[in-house]
Amino acid sequence: MTDISKAGTFPFAGQQVKRMGYGAMQLAGKGVFGPPKDRAAAIAVLREAVEAGVHHIDTSDFYGPHVTNQIIREALHPYKDDLVIVTKIGAVRGPDASWNPAFSPEELTRAVHDNLRNLGLDALDVVNLRLMFDVHGPAEGPIEAPLSVLADLQRQGLVKHIGISNATSKQVAEARKMVEIVCVQNMYNLAHRQDDALIDELAGSGTAYVPFFPLGGFSPLQSEALNQVAASLGATPMQVALAWLLRRSPNLLLIPGTSSVGHLRENLAAAELELPDEAMAALSSIG
Repeated sequence: MTDISKAGTFPFAGQQVKRMGYGAMQLAGKGVFGPPKDRAAAIAVLREAVEAGVHHIDTSDFYGPHVTNQIIREALHPYKDDLVIVTKIGAVRGPDASWNPAFSPEELTRAVHDNLRNLGLDALDVVNLRLMFDVHGPAEGPIEAPLSVLADLQRQGLVKHIGISNATSKQVAEARKMVEIVCVQNMYNLAHRQDDALIDELAGSGTAYVPFFPLGGFSPLQSEALNQVAASLGATPMQVALAWLLRRSPNLLLIPGTSSVGHLRENLAAAELELPDEAMAALSSIG
């Protein structure tokens, strides 16, 4: 079995967390909507991940909706003491599977209680405020009101730690003035590095950055460059992309997702992949 501890650890949510985690989004049905085709397979993936040493799982009650969290509870409850489950609020799913903002105090409070109920928890380890000023990426907009609601839920003991997702650097700075932010979760990969400066700033303050879509948005030319490096190392493009992220900065916590045990094992193996300097140079030129 892969030793994911070779990827190192980082202080997160009050403990040292292995940097290779798991994102549960793909456990829901097509389009992250409805139940999966094979619930038993979804449960097997979660149990395999924890057995492999993963103790950082990313989820949300708007995956499904409700489906993914209910599967996590069925597969893993009662949870291991060192398991950190990170969820997010700020959106709801429409009957047409659309992703819609849900920023009112009532909607945010309901979302926290939905996560608690479906995960079977008394308090949520980490809750990310998912900003929805633009569904497809960060966009400026006011965050004080919704973040204040989340901070109040934290004071009530329902939320232990707070993060922010799909946020601009300006919004991250504003959030950090209001509450302690333990993580920022944005799209970042070899081809999309708009957050380079933010990652370095957060690393300097000991704050985690959680990149999603590690292979999202590559052009054909960029993909070919990645494929060539992967072939030279006898690895898959996904493994190389994940290994590059692990080497990029020590505060990057990875959450690659899959609904397949085989694909999970392939992703976790990136923790043991060492990228030589020439490979790093070739990969860094992609962006």
